[in-house]
Amino acid sequence: MTLPTADAPLRHPEKAARPDSASPKKPPWIRVKAPGSPEYHATRRLMRELQLNTVCEEAACPNIGECWKEKHATVMILGAVCTRACTFCNVATGRPDQVDPHEPTRVGDAVAKLGLNHIVITSVDRDDLEDGGAGHFARTIKAIRAAAANTTIEVLVPDFLRKDGAIETVIAARPDVLNHNLETVPRLYAEVRPGARYFHSLRLLDQAKRLDPLGFTKSGIMVGLGEGKTEVLQVMDDLRAAEVDFLTIGQYLQPTPKHHPIARFVTPEEFESYRRLALGKGFLMVSASPLSRSSYHAGDDFARLKVARAASLGDRG
Repeated sequence: MTLPTADAPLRHPEKAARPDSASPKKPPWIRVKAPGSPEYHATRRLMRELQLNTVCEEAACPNIGECWKEKHATVMILGAVCTRACTFCNVATGRPDQVDPHEPTRVGDAVAKLGLNHIVITSVDRDDLEDGGAGHFARTIKAIRAAAANTTIEVLVPDFLRKDGAIETVIAARPDVLNHNLETVPRLYAEVRPGARYFHSLRLLDQAKRLDPLGFTKSGIMVGLGEGKTEVLQVMDDLRAAEVDFLTIGQYLQPTPKHHPIARFVTPEEFESYRRLALGKGFLMVSASPLSRSSYHAGDDFARLKVARAASLGDRG
């Protein structure tokens, strides 16, 4: 799923001056089949017909073949151009697109046509908008409720840095899951996630839980960027202090040689160790594997998350 080197200066002009970093050979546990099933192509056609962007394509997700075969696509609203320039991310950076007022309706139509039980909605960062795009998220949630009342909705939101009232707007629309990824450990933020602030993202998750204590919150990080185990465990503790329910941990994969280098491939055994440690810290659910991603198996995971909370409440009783 890696884009050709020549794409980097075109898609990522801000990274053109960065030195190339060759990606190490992928181990057997990280390889996936190229997409090509009839269901994959049908999902792709629907996204094109409704003029919708997906993070599956824009971020070059390795799971796209499997997910789209099951008609599970993560829709990316607010355009396909981001105002940030994170060194791990394959989404294009530059002057953002105009906000399309009809996009929420098209998203609702797509959810209804795909017959989804669960949908994940994400977006690019929109630092140029007064509310960071929060109102558009709320309108999209409302449109999905109108088109597919029984579909549960997960939103993977940006950090809304310096956007007062933004997270309140999203939570007021009552998504079933509020997700915001920390992405990496604090020490690596300046290099991996410039423009973002680790403790602001933590506060966002904490605020979401305080605004809707019965709602589910979720976050994720990548490993293989150069972090240490102790740093990962500290992130887990920070997330639990914010009462985050669900944690995902996946392997970082380098989109192009101009992106942040892969420090190493984390073994499946290490992922299993992280999973057990995170559960021991009190997360209701943990998805930790080389190919774990925020929206991978999100529908099934949401069903399990509800069961896990019910069991947890039963234990307290």
